[in-house]
Amino acid sequence: MDFPELAARTRRFSHGAPRAVSVAGDGSRVLFLRSAGPEDPADALWLLDVDSGEERLVADPAVLLGTDAEPARLAPGERALRERLRLSSGGIGSYALDAAGRVAAFALAGRLFRADLVHGDVVEVAAVGPVIDPRPDPAGERLAYVTDAAEGVRRGQLRVVEPDGADNLLAGEDSGVTWGLAEHIAAEEFHRYRGYWWAPDGRSVLAARVDESRLPRWYLHDPAEPASPPTSLAYPVAGGPNAEVSLHLLDLDGGWVDVHWDRETYPYLSSVDWADGGPLITVLRRSQQHGLVLAVDPRTGETQVHAELADPRWVEPIPGTPAHLPDGRVLVGGELAHDGYDARCLFADGTLLTPPSLYVRRVVGRLPAGPNTAADLLVEASEGEPSQRHLYRVRTTIGGGMDARRMGSDPGWHTAAIGGSTLVVGIASLEHPGVRWRVWHGDREVGELRSLAATCSYAPRPTLVRVTDRRLPSAVLYPVEHVKGTRLPVLLDIYGGPGHQEVIAARGAWLERQWWAEQGFAVVTIDNRGTPGIAPSFEKAIHRRVADVILSDQVDALTALAGKHPDLDLERVAVRGWSFGGWLAGLAVLRHPELFRCAIVGAPVTDWALYDTAYSERYLGMPDDGMDVYAHHSLVELAAEPLGDPTQARPMLLVHGLVDDNVLAAHTLRLSAALLATGRPHAVLPLTGASHLAAGGVSERLLRLELDFLRRHL
Repeated sequence: MDFPELAARTRRFSHGAPRAVSVAGDGSRVLFLRSAGPEDPADALWLLDVDSGEERLVADPAVLLGTDAEPARLAPGERALRERLRLSSGGIGSYALDAAGRVAAFALAGRLFRADLVHGDVVEVAAVGPVIDPRPDPAGERLAYVTDAAEGVRRGQLRVVEPDGADNLLAGEDSGVTWGLAEHIAAEEFHRYRGYWWAPDGRSVLAARVDESRLPRWYLHDPAEPASPPTSLAYPVAGGPNAEVSLHLLDLDGGWVDVHWDRETYPYLSSVDWADGGPLITVLRRSQQHGLVLAVDPRTGETQVHAELADPRWVEPIPGTPAHLPDGRVLVGGELAHDGYDARCLFADGTLLTPPSLYVRRVVGRLPAGPNTAADLLVEASEGEPSQRHLYRVRTTIGGGMDARRMGSDPGWHTAAIGGSTLVVGIASLEHPGVRWRVWHGDREVGELRSLAATCSYAPRPTLVRVTDRRLPSAVLYPVEHVKGTRLPVLLDIYGGPGHQEVIAARGAWLERQWWAEQGFAVVTIDNRGTPGIAPSFEKAIHRRVADVILSDQVDALTALAGKHPDLDLERVAVRGWSFGGWLAGLAVLRHPELFRCAIVGAPVTDWALYDTAYSERYLGMPDDGMDVYAHHSLVELAAEPLGDPTQARPMLLVHGLVDDNVLAAHTLRLSAALLATGRPHAVLPLTGASHLAAGGVSERLLRLELDFLRRHL
């Protein structure tokens, strides 16, 4: 079986691999999701007992739903949530635990299930309608959930199921208002995927109320299904209104307290934490150049400022912050950009905890305290080499200066989960396939979470290098049997967008690119300025000049790589990308036809004024303040310019899913119209039934069509 088909069947070798790993609060068990094999798309809930090291199946979708049910069938709200999470697996998509990790709750095909992780019982709990995001209270006695839309049921009702099975409405409204759900912007752009939080004592719930009534309604429809009605979508388009988001403390006995902050000035609720003490929230101005970390008094709803976040470009909070430390101080993640510093750091009540050499990516949690030591922080960070991410122990005690110590010496891309004295470390590397999850209890290695995933028949060997005076992370891959001195056409395979890296020391990032190399290409990938992992100044150099900075970095790095790799034939260069990378691929051939001969343009944002508020405005500003900036970044405007030299018109293959609710297919259709009007060669490949993920094997089976396009035009 060739790579495209095997990758399609195995979901790029992820079916059967552990994911969504978490640890019970007392460290006694590790929970994770995994399907039954390399071609099984339905994830089940598994448990590893830390004492015995044995794995146990907790919840199997096929058993729970029966033979007549479809584990892959999703309610609309669950499908939208998985789209925001970039999750294309079936079965159990996610789960939530009580404080001790003794009870798990999850939704499956819109139904509500409760798993007793101690005794092994899994029961279905009656609910009034399709279920989204169920969560047990900290004691594991009650279950909260949000309703999805169904006949006779409104979307966005926040409900609580009592121990006796009584299902009570906690909050719910009509007219485009939801309770307990994250709005599109929160999930898509701030990675806040939930909209309610249990109080630590289980007596109340902090819930987000989202009013989308002011948003324009857009409509998605797949022409391949003419009998189906269009789907209405409340979309916050750049320069237009956002959803109105407020927070409320809801007592289970019917009491109600509003959370007070200046929502007109700080409309974005980017994060919420309620694990210890009172709730901590982060709110941002619409420009995202200023934010506040607020402590909420759960009795009155009044807020107190704990920290301010400010940057003339945009602020970038660190995941896992803010949070309370055991001594009562508030942990805040931010950027240090003065006195010669240029770093992403952690602070506790204003005291710097991490050295400026450390690029902090995420706070995982707290390591257990020793007999004479306080609990240290466990963080994911990079230090000097952006292609690698490691785990660090960060001291939080007052006095003694900063202390951040790397844990482990293995190269690669590390992540972790922790609970009590149990630590689970996941390592992706160029040296082995997939992610290896190792479980430790204190100093004792418990074992490894089994992976049932298929493995690729080859091991890609990218050459990772930093090029130009900007030290841009780059990589080159050749065919395995490439003979030095044989010049090859170049495929620039890119993403390039903020918040995401491509050049990382993990084998999975290079499997498809190695397949492209085996088809006769030298494959090049470059992380331009704007991507994370190096320094705030590197990321934020793109502010309001995204196109110029990013494209010049790509061109300069490609030229520098050709100087180091003479087998790169710059007379034959193609470019391909998806989403932001699709926009960048289109930009490359339209602005630099002398270098790029053709482009595969997948799901591109062709007009940033047609994309969402938070993303477009973060990097380009408000449209009313600079329509010239938006026009400068528009592929539609660029394609509409008169074609001076017909020989410089480069062919493009435009690809787009017709039910994409993130980057709507209108982007590609408008670009096609502009290309057609100016006589520029292109083809459009519409993907019926496909979303932005192009899941279900669609993107993998596109590879041969893309290959045929490149061979015809290079």
